[in-house]
Amino acid sequence: MDLSKILSISGKPGLYQTMAQTKNGLVVESLADGKKFTAFSHEKISSMEEISIYTTDEDRPLKEVLKSIFTKQEGKKILSHKSSATELKAFFKEMVPDYDDENVYVSDIKKVVNWYNTLVEHDLLDLEEDEVEEVDKDEKEKGNTEGEEKPESPTTETEEK
Repeated sequence: MDLSKILSISGKPGLYQTMAQTKNGLVVESLADGKKFTAFSHEKISSMEEISIYTTDEDRPLKEVLKSIFTKQEGKKILSHKSSATELKAFFKEMVPDYDDENVYVSDIKKVVNWYNTLVEHDLLDLEEDEVEEVDKDEKEKGNTEGEEKPESPTTETEEK
């Protein structure tokens, strides 16, 4: 799941997908209505890869939170971001049990819920892609250690002579 091209632009609702880069910013396409426009570099633009959620231990990347929700909900849409605050908090507590309820506001939960539903609707959450990347990474690590010859220690050579 590559969320680096999915953006949130401060002051604009919804999510946007990067289409191209210009001298002064990015050409983006709204996931809601498909309209394209330029997001200028002076606007606060955040990639979904950069966003994280406060937890009691350490910040958890949004990608992990979305992955957890996707797995628990079996890839289906979840409750609306317009649900009541108590429903949203209860749902989020179930999905991310260790989230920091003092620093994660209802407005933040609404954004995550809305973003999740938008990503599911546009089929942009692909967990199979992550599994393939992890398998490739594991195979590369195994290949590096299996193919290497271990040098003999100097003490072994002297002891044999």
